[in-house]
Amino acid sequence: MRVVIALGGNALLKRGEPMTADAQRKNVRVAAEAMAPVAEEHELVISHGNGPQVGLLALQGAAYKPDEAYPLDVLGAETEGMIGYMIEQELGNLLPFEVPFATLLTMVEVDPNDPGFKNPTKFVGPVYEKADADRMAKERGWIVKQDGAKWRRVVPSPQPKRIFEIRPIKWLIEHNTVVICAGGGGIPTMYLPGVDRKLVGIEAVIDKDLCSELLARELEADLFIMATDAAGVFIDFGKPEAKVIHRATPTAMGKYSFPAGSMGPKVDAACHFATATGKTAAIGALADIPAIVRGEKGTQISKRFEGISFHR
Repeated sequence: MRVVIALGGNALLKRGEPMTADAQRKNVRVAAEAMAPVAEEHELVISHGNGPQVGLLALQGAAYKPDEAYPLDVLGAETEGMIGYMIEQELGNLLPFEVPFATLLTMVEVDPNDPGFKNPTKFVGPVYEKADADRMAKERGWIVKQDGAKWRRVVPSPQPKRIFEIRPIKWLIEHNTVVICAGGGGIPTMYLPGVDRKLVGIEAVIDKDLCSELLARELEADLFIMATDAAGVFIDFGKPEAKVIHRATPTAMGKYSFPAGSMGPKVDAACHFATATGKTAAIGALADIPAIVRGEKGTQISKRFEGISFHR
């Protein structure tokens, strides 16, 4: 079975943790322990978030003159290498020596006319108090928005159109390689208007879940998992009657609304994958990944199910 796992931000850096290499490696080690049993039995492709890491590198770049700072596409490429290295090493410490790994810098095409450029929504970097966020926005020309009780920088988040490295990714999977790719939604690129169709990087961050769904679809994955810090998708979240959806059809999921800033994009991506492929998409806790693969935990979405059911 071919499995694509998209690691949420909690797999790399939990909210409030220091953005140190040690903290990130500790979290990657936990993720590796959850994914190792899957890699032993199935073909495995891993994608991941990078919002905090890109934001940290952007802050470091602020020490340079404005025309010397590195743009977001280059920072995205840097984080793909850094995070991929950690995942490779921690998984490699758990799997047999013979298992090959490969981290691919992954360019993703977006439309220059995407409406996401007019309304930045993607959070990057650390959280701030309101006064500090306003000061940073004024000093650095950022756009900031509220994220829970704190404030963060936001950047454009256009829709992914094409994954350029899809052919080498397929080749590596067919040769039994664990592949880490499309990190942080991939490196955002677009073609400039004109006859020569010049490809350039852009100041944006593509949504990780949407890009991972495109990746899973183009790889013809049998199962697409979005690992997060929740046991699954909740109905009436935060209320005494809250319950976790176990199995549902995309149509049944469409009868509910989910927060745009958290579970909403994951549900949308899962429903799109299930509808387009007839396969199963799942959302659940990182530690539950082996049980999610077995269909026992998490929220499983497929056209093959009937209506909706809940975990007991």
